[in-house]
Amino acid sequence: MNQYIELNNFIKINNLASTGGQAKLLIRSGKVLVNGVVEIRNKKKLILGDKVECEGKTLVVEQNVLRN
Repeated sequence: MNQYIELNNFIKINNLASTGGQAKLLIRSGKVLVNGVVEIRNKKKLILGDKVECEGKTLVVEQNVLRN
């Protein structure tokens, strides 16, 4: 099975939002890009190597945050 992390959880664990609710609002605002494309789906599945841009930061999905 492929390993992934949902976008809202990734934003929360990387301290771009302090709560899950804030993460969802941030995503829905259109201010989050995944691999250079605006993403508004909270539960978008991110895989190893995906790039998330938010709040002036670019983060890359690493193995240690993935789950089955």
